[in-house]
Amino acid sequence: MVIRVPGDHGNRSESERYVLRDATEDDVNLMLSWRNQEINRQVSKTSHVITVQEHGRWWSAVRADPTRQLLTYLRDGVPSGAVTFFDLRLDGPRTGSWGFYLDGDGLAERGETLPAWLEVMREAVDHAFDVLELDRLDGEVLAHNTVVRQMNRRFRFVEGAERREVHDGREITVLPISLERANRRRR
Repeated sequence: MVIRVPGDHGNRSESERYVLRDATEDDVNLMLSWRNQEINRQVSKTSHVITVQEHGRWWSAVRADPTRQLLTYLRDGVPSGAVTFFDLRLDGPRTGSWGFYLDGDGLAERGETLPAWLEVMREAVDHAFDVLELDRLDGEVLAHNTVVRQMNRRFRFVEGAERREVHDGREITVLPISLERANRRRR
């Protein structure tokens, strides 16, 4: 199922350029390779190389949990990233958390990192508010990830108070982020 197909773009329809769709079994190995790319591990709580078994447990848990949704980001028909929504609360105030990672190596090789990053963030935020109909979207960012923090501000996410955590034997500073429906940037 295709989740969101944007409007026209130049001579080519956006549906041919980028889209979010439900993740499938065909995406599992790609996602593991993306999760294990050094660039993604540097800005994630999980900094170790993820094993096939660990990734398989994660995939099974995602598929069995109704409070989670995993989408694959396609760019020009090529799987290029993943967006995950979790802790979805769809009764009362509608809230959820999210995160994403891209095929940093593949996109860099094609010179498409920045446009893909903008597209996947825009599509994920639109999905959160237009498809999931959330009132608030939450997330986290590591304090040292200044580039992502700047991009989050561009999308009007607000940072909360930092907290120190230990993951994979390293101490990290985590900043909660949130975006209220009323404050989202519209296209």
